[in-house]
Amino acid sequence: MKKLMQKDGFRSVISSILCIVAGLLVGFIVMVILSFFNENLSVGDAFYGLTILLGGPFSSGSARYIVTNLGDMTFYAAPLIMTGVSVAIAYKTGLFNIGAAGQFLMGTMTSLLVALNINTTGSPVLGVLVWIVAVLSGMCAGMLWGAIPGFFKAFFNVNEVIVCIMTNWIAANIVSWVFSSMPHLVNSGAGKSGYLITTSVTGNGTPKIGLDKIFSGSYLDFGIVLAILLAVAMFIILTKTVFGYELRACGANKYGARYAGMNEKRNIVLSMAIAGGLAAIGGAIYYLNPGIEFKFDSAYGKLPDYGFNGIPAALLGSCNPVAVIFVGIFIRYLNIGGDNLPSAGFNKYIADIIIALIIYFAGFSKMFRDLMERRKKSAGFPDSVKPAAGGGLVLNDPPEKPKDDEETEAPGAAPEEDPPAEGLKEPEVPETQGKEADA
Repeated sequence: MKKLMQKDGFRSVISSILCIVAGLLVGFIVMVILSFFNENLSVGDAFYGLTILLGGPFSSGSARYIVTNLGDMTFYAAPLIMTGVSVAIAYKTGLFNIGAAGQFLMGTMTSLLVALNINTTGSPVLGVLVWIVAVLSGMCAGMLWGAIPGFFKAFFNVNEVIVCIMTNWIAANIVSWVFSSMPHLVNSGAGKSGYLITTSVTGNGTPKIGLDKIFSGSYLDFGIVLAILLAVAMFIILTKTVFGYELRACGANKYGARYAGMNEKRNIVLSMAIAGGLAAIGGAIYYLNPGIEFKFDSAYGKLPDYGFNGIPAALLGSCNPVAVIFVGIFIRYLNIGGDNLPSAGFNKYIADIIIALIIYFAGFSKMFRDLMERRKKSAGFPDSVKPAAGGGLVLNDPPEKPKDDEETEAPGAAPEEDPPAEGLKEPEVPETQGKEADA
């Protein structure tokens, strides 16, 4: 256990689990308080509501609904993973990417412009090729949009948060303006207003790769596979490549990175560009699904939730791209459980309150890690001793030998005099000085 406590990764996992437990506990207390103020609820209903919430998709009822909800949970987790990794990559470089919402929208707009303007119905292979082009186009748009705050930060030292907020709303208005001028892409059927047609019309939807048969009735497609692959790839780049080392070095101390010969301005711009591309891919894989409709006429008034939900997903995962995968799925797990809370007499938005509490406690994750670090130091070994791999103790390098003038003398021993250097004589003490000394 002591060896595990010495690892930063283990401490990060434990701190995240403590945040989740604390959020669930406080959320349960909120449900208990609500049961006291509602005559139709009891404390037992609070316990039942907690079990439903923890059950997630498994509290849906029949096996058919459980399988469908599992598929939908995984599908909705994919864009959340992408925006979470986007925030994590920027954070590793010392930047706060609050512009994931705008990058998400730019990726959505560009990918839909490609996928909805090319009809490949009846040609599945061509449809997959168009889908790939659409995703890559959305990624490029997101990278350009993310590079804007990175450029201003690197060359003009403008706070990236301010620029990101501005680009969010600029992107929202651009999306509404572009699609409003394209009536041939608007879905006017069934009395709908402000919605675009879906990729089911043009045949360029995200490939299902057989997941629709395993999780029948759900939206699950290749998007979740792509999200996981990209998250793992980002983890490898950050931890195993020189480029990733430079990004992390700039995040730790950009002045030190510059002194070491790294181009910190280039790394800042590239970091935000990569973050923007990842968030844009999240928007692309979400809205390229044949069953998902995009409401463009209200985009200027409300930014997508995925852009902001990626922030707590990254923080709760300690900005580790692989950890963000599990956090994104966990958040969607609680959301699915929250949809079933009305069966216990509670509003489904109780789940949002609990998720918000978990996110709030995620801010204390560093405090938990620091407490474990102090405990490790207080219960650790002296500096000169360390645990051996196979058990027992081994000594570290011995301390430096003290200098001659710092050596301690044995009690009662006469001090040793250094012999005079060769060719030099000891200075003679004048007779007068000797008499004065005797006096």
